[in-house]
Amino acid sequence: MNTKIIANVCHGQYVGSSDVDIEVLLTDSRSLSFPERTLFFALVTNRADGHNYIEELYNRGVRAFVVNKDFAEHKASLMTDACFIAVNNTLTALQDLAAYHRNQFKIPVIGITGSNGKTCVKEWLYQLLNADHSICRSPRSYNSQIGVPLSVWQLSAKYDMAIFEAGISQRNEMKRLEPIVKPTIGILTNITDAHQENFVSQKEKCLEKAQLFSHAELVIYNKDNKLIDDVCTSLSYKTLTWGRDTTSDIVITSITNLNEPESDKQTTLLNYTYRNSKGHYTLPFSDHASVENSLHCLALMLYMGYGHSEIGLRMLNLEPVAMRMEVKEGLNGCTIINDSYNADLTSLDIALDFLKQQALLHDKSNRTLIMSDILQNGISTEDLYRQVANMLRSRQVTHFIGIGEDVQRHQQHFKGINSEFYSNTESYIAHGGWQKLNNSVVLIKGSRRYGLEKISQRLEKVVHETVLEVNLSALTENLNYFRSKLDKGTKMMCMVKAFAYGSGIVDVSRALQRHHVDYLAVAVADEGALLRREGITLPIVVMNPESNAMNTIIENNLEPNVYNINKLNEVINAVERQGLNHYPIHIKIDSGMHRLGFELQDIDNLCEVLRRQEFVEVKSTFSHLAGADSDKFDEFTREQIGRYEACAEKLQQGLPYHIIKHILNSAGIERFTEKQFDMVRLGIGLYGFSSLPDVKLKNVCSLKTVILQIKTVRAGESIGYSRNTWLTTDRKIAVIPIGYADGFDRRLGNRAGHVFVNGVKCPVMGNVCMDVAMIDVTDADAHEGDSVEIFGEHQTIEQLAEQLGTITYEILTSVSRRVKRIYFEE
Repeated sequence: MNTKIIANVCHGQYVGSSDVDIEVLLTDSRSLSFPERTLFFALVTNRADGHNYIEELYNRGVRAFVVNKDFAEHKASLMTDACFIAVNNTLTALQDLAAYHRNQFKIPVIGITGSNGKTCVKEWLYQLLNADHSICRSPRSYNSQIGVPLSVWQLSAKYDMAIFEAGISQRNEMKRLEPIVKPTIGILTNITDAHQENFVSQKEKCLEKAQLFSHAELVIYNKDNKLIDDVCTSLSYKTLTWGRDTTSDIVITSITNLNEPESDKQTTLLNYTYRNSKGHYTLPFSDHASVENSLHCLALMLYMGYGHSEIGLRMLNLEPVAMRMEVKEGLNGCTIINDSYNADLTSLDIALDFLKQQALLHDKSNRTLIMSDILQNGISTEDLYRQVANMLRSRQVTHFIGIGEDVQRHQQHFKGINSEFYSNTESYIAHGGWQKLNNSVVLIKGSRRYGLEKISQRLEKVVHETVLEVNLSALTENLNYFRSKLDKGTKMMCMVKAFAYGSGIVDVSRALQRHHVDYLAVAVADEGALLRREGITLPIVVMNPESNAMNTIIENNLEPNVYNINKLNEVINAVERQGLNHYPIHIKIDSGMHRLGFELQDIDNLCEVLRRQEFVEVKSTFSHLAGADSDKFDEFTREQIGRYEACAEKLQQGLPYHIIKHILNSAGIERFTEKQFDMVRLGIGLYGFSSLPDVKLKNVCSLKTVILQIKTVRAGESIGYSRNTWLTTDRKIAVIPIGYADGFDRRLGNRAGHVFVNGVKCPVMGNVCMDVAMIDVTDADAHEGDSVEIFGEHQTIEQLAEQLGTITYEILTSVSRRVKRIYFEE
């Protein structure tokens, strides 16, 4: 489609003489691959303005842009060989273009929405149906107001079916997505508390989601969910339901968890009836969510005419859905990205973008892809691997390792790329090539059947089997939730002190910089210096600038907090010695918490000292709230804000330049939004903790370990040091490699606390040791090597803090640095 047609579709004004044929829609400048075929939409959000990246993209070869009208009038004359489509709203233009594109295709389109399970159902349907159909589907979790249009743009004549997911977080969003997806068949997975804060009730949210199916021929859902059943019935949709309810179209007669005696594998046997015919299938998973997701898939396959036996065969071969790409430290200075669960062109494209971003973040020029055969229907292997090779060239992949007979057969397409090929994973491992990878970002991408995780395990730098998983996608979602509370133009400072609340200061800061926060704050100068060494360029405030750290602060362009006249004079003298002027500092006000800070009676003297020198300049003034998270302190919080305002105003009047003002912390952003001033400070809220009872933020950190050994201990025996736990019956006791040196509190011992194994609560037995602990797994059907959750999905950090009589901050920051941090994005 050319840009003049696109301008007409988007109701835009065409500025420029050239006409460009467009294949790629771009909203993130970091993902540019094919500039000559790209149309960039300059989206404006709370955190960034895409117009700020147009000049950079122009210099990188992009010549087609969708922009706001005022920008086109101002800039078009400076880029004479580019074309601009000027519109009132660039996001609306993107959505209009996608809706137009969708209408060019008369194929079955499956639209999936719901609170959970959308991506898993989509990926499983792809696995189940791709042998018979060429399927276009949403990449990963592209289900937002931006992600859905980008997904639908992938449609082309080579596809005979499409599967798209759509997600919403507030009212009136689905009416924009429905004409873009325009599903012929709908699946409503479930309704939970997710994003409830923007809806008055779950029914309102369900009605909003159900708008996706307003033109669908059929809607599939679980009839046991009364809310969904009532909503779909009230809308008079034609439905295909499943459930234990005997009035369901597909009646589930039994669900039985099975254990395979020769392995640790857990499976589930499901029996059902449909149109007076009995069927069954075995699912290679046992968790409730997987069972529910599989039943949505069952319903669609039955509707499409698949027989019971064929469904059973395909269900048995379902593979786990990789919801994330893990980033780990590797051997020989490598960074490892593990995406070794599936491989197709769409997911490869996303993964290569991620590889490119990580290479830039880690300042590594070497980019390595280890990839298995791509098992994709609907395209010849000749064309497939020609496309793969072109993708590698466009992403500047420097080293390619192909594993599988298909890719090996088509190695001629990879000429010009440093490449090597092996028929299977075992031959690559035996060859030892993995040992020669040095100082590279390595993406491991492949279908599960090739066992590429064996390569990943050899490349990873493993020193401890206990890990803290940090979900950077969840952190970003929480950041955006708090941003949604702010007025346009209000700045965001993020607290990354104390090792970013235990989650890892460098990777968290990189993520925050990538999402354009305005400031970072650390506790001490060494933390800021580390961030500078790791390439963080954001302004960084040092909250506790020690006297002997001033050289470090100035050398690394860090900005000290000043809380009394002595500290101010110390900073002025240090800056003067370096021969600098107008060095940025931040003034702390004591508004009633009575820690550090100036009080109202100090401001005149402070202004006098500041006015008679030019070495430092006040960048911001701030204060801390003592109880913004509790309504019992609301009166005092307002009193604090009033005191702060008086001090800040007096300081501003005494100085000839503008000073940024900020007092709200995470709880303050939610509860005292009207007092956001020029900037807010986000700390604990980033990690999923809200002060509002009805708001469910995303969990970011999960502490996990593994079972080292299991033994049966007889009644009458004791467990652990000091023999504090005695058994009255025979029990299965597991040893896990986590102790108080890792941050696993000793107070959890002797049945006072518990962990989770396979979703089952397991009490801690005996005293917690320095490096290990013992747990009772009698009821958990546990095996050596099984994962153990300390906190995460089943046990929240808040619940653990309550058990210990402490606060969430202490739980997070107590996780030892010897515990490996694993970062991933969904």
